[in-house]
Amino acid sequence: MRCPGCQGSGMKVTIRQLGPSMIQQMQQACNDCKGTGESINDKDRCPGCKGEKVLQEKKVLEVHVEKGMQHNQKITFPGEADEAPDTVTGDIVFVVQQKEHPKFKRKGDDLFYEHTISLTEALCGFQLVLTHLDNRQLLIKSNPGEVVKPDSFKAISDEGMPMYQRPFMKGKLYIHFTVEFPDSLAPDQCKALEAVLPPKPASKLTDMELDECEETTMHDVNMEEEMRRKAHAAAQEAYDEDDEMPGGGAQRVQCAQQ
Repeated sequence: MRCPGCQGSGMKVTIRQLGPSMIQQMQQACNDCKGTGESINDKDRCPGCKGEKVLQEKKVLEVHVEKGMQHNQKITFPGEADEAPDTVTGDIVFVVQQKEHPKFKRKGDDLFYEHTISLTEALCGFQLVLTHLDNRQLLIKSNPGEVVKPDSFKAISDEGMPMYQRPFMKGKLYIHFTVEFPDSLAPDQCKALEAVLPPKPASKLTDMELDECEETTMHDVNMEEEMRRKAHAAAQEAYDEDDEMPGGGAQRVQCAQQ
């Protein structure tokens, strides 16, 4: 029935005297009906919900993740959110989160796999047994006489991820090769390699011209650490220049005379 306290409006208006010919009018939600404008007699209240019109219940929703679903893709259950009187029920939305894999990296429908081979394998051929995500064993080997260059990619068709809503179609599997070079070679190894590898480019300078050149010495360097050190030195130099400026780099503001 209509709430007798607010006459069904859901709001109560109170007037307070502040002083002579001064009043304050305040509007607030009705406490009797909690702003709904309706009231239920105690004898007519539902024993299940105590007159609240809604009940708490547990419900099991089965989320089916289809093949080829992408990271952050949403699965929506329409009308399964919390219900309330006189309101439109919302949806429950599940967001698919993809875990990182220690060996495979996914980009869309394609897979990327990192593999390191030795210099001998890069020059003379290699053979790799790759365990796929579905535990299939893939035999991957280079062609006879093929040289694998550092930082190169090879692609295998139809061995990537299944495409969403087209599970029989798959992307590509890309293998990224890193060639591991030896730290040093013995003199006899160098001679053996020079005998089979393409000859070194001949020098355009004569022996006399080479004798006039100044010899230099190379050393190993970590470029990231080198650039970080140079940036720090440049920042320190700029800071020292600011300190050497007259007045310490700051200007004093004097008050205006009147």
